[in-house]
Amino acid sequence: MAPSVTHVTGTVAGGVEVRFTQDGIAVCRFRLTETPTQWDATAQKWRDLEPIPYICTAWRDLASNAAESLVDGVSVLVKGRITGVKDNSIYLSIDDLGISLRRRIAYTETSLPSPIAARPVTAPPAPQPAAAPRPATGRPGSPPAWWERQRSANWS
Repeated sequence: MAPSVTHVTGTVAGGVEVRFTQDGIAVCRFRLTETPTQWDATAQKWRDLEPIPYICTAWRDLASNAAESLVDGVSVLVKGRITGVKDNSIYLSIDDLGISLRRRIAYTETSLPSPIAARPVTAPPAPQPAAAPRPATGRPGSPPAWWERQRSANWS
């Protein structure tokens, strides 16, 4: 009989623990809490049911990526196989994992906004009239004549 594949939406509860096997394979483990809701027809509103605790295990690249990406309180979507039920928790071996976009924005390495995207958009500066050519004072790099007159006027 094949293991049951399930999809779970829940919130990461606590930190993500990552370890490595003797062969260097990454394994991570974290707790997930799903709080199902049910429509209450008499009250005309949704009500929360008893939370369902999961203990999730991921391997290899998925484990490394999960350890880098997940923190306490993040909503995630998990696809995995039920491997057991023990101590009122359901154990899942995760095949795939994603961050829920219901309450947050997530960026991938390729979709990070560029620094230009953070700059406000402004109109280009108006073109300035061309400056009148300066009279030559002799040597290249020497100050213009008006500078010499103003500089010497302020000296005692």
